Amino acid sequence: MSNQNASKMTHAQKQKLFTYIDTASRSEEGGRLIGKDIQRYIQSEFGIQYHLDHVYKILKNIGLSWITSRSQHPKQSEKVQEEFKKNPDKNDR
Repeated sequence: MSNQNASKMTHAQKQKLFTYIDTASRSEEGGRLIGKDIQRYIQSEFGIQYHLDHVYKILKNIGLSWITSRSQHPKQSEKVQEEFKKNPDKNDR
């Protein structure tokens, strides 16, 4: 993609960024992204260099937060977790 001199991402670019982050967050490999990752993606994909603070403003603008949850392990079992919750540790009494 050619280098853009624009200081703002277009609506289409923001949609593409949202899709990229959403897809990465749902990845079975645990798609945890940090601000620097998103900053690099914007630079490489759109040719726009933003300060990290501005990246977080963009995330907020597109309805995302820089605060992330832990990704789930691919072999995680909800059944095992529920069984664990039903069996309190005897040391807790």
